[in-house]
Amino acid sequence: GQTGSGKTHTMGTAEAAADVGAAAGLIPRALNELFSRAHAADSGLSCAASCTFIEIYKEEVHDLLNFSAETGTVATLPIRENGDGNGGLTLTGQQSKAVSSVEEAMAVLAEGARNRATGSTAMNATSSRSHAIFTLALDLKLADGKTFTPKLHFVDLAGSERAKRTGATGERLQEGIQINKGLLALGNVINALCEKHNHVPYRDSKLTRLLQDSLGGNSKSTIMVALRIESQNVEESVNTLRFAQRAKAVKTIVKDNTVT
Repeated sequence: GQTGSGKTHTMGTAEAAADVGAAAGLIPRALNELFSRAHAADSGLSCAASCTFIEIYKEEVHDLLNFSAETGTVATLPIRENGDGNGGLTLTGQQSKAVSSVEEAMAVLAEGARNRATGSTAMNATSSRSHAIFTLALDLKLADGKTFTPKLHFVDLAGSERAKRTGATGERLQEGIQINKGLLALGNVINALCEKHNHVPYRDSKLTRLLQDSLGGNSKSTIMVALRIESQNVEESVNTLRFAQRAKAVKTIVKDNTVT
């Protein structure tokens, strides 16, 4: 969705409380559901969880959980092949925090959100200037000894924007250019997967490269579309729906002049 359409609010990336109310975002809702089920499971199930939180800002990967008070910056992480022969990736030096409850997981989310790059534009006073990925990794052990290590990536994309409307110049303009490049690369990857192309251009951006194992293989991906329905935003809204249509998984509901 375009800048200012409510993506961060919908994801709940900036939330700090674990309470799930009517306005709660996707992340706190999912965390509540997961931990509730884990705690209610049979005694034969052992579950350990950990969280990471990164952002991709101007094609650099930053660890939002590794903040230096001395420099006032977060650590920049290099991407490395993990050497397993399967094309897997690792972020050297990434901080991971063990959590045992939804409250602890939300505290990690809030810590990282404070360090995320934001800025003011003519369309959004607190615009996200980066793509953020909050990851919950689980280590499940069953009574029969079987183990599973699933991951959930919650991705809060920065909004697509047009410089003419946002009034962006200088650094803000460069941020917008990189944001749009990442979104274009994501759209190309989704299109290639849906059309079953022989080559999928994961390496065209850091965003698609890091999400490679979430977009392809045996993973399940869900895209949520955020729209602004004011008349001056029609062009951007149509482009957003076209983006989702390329994924062949768009469901649009219009009720009381609100599109969800």
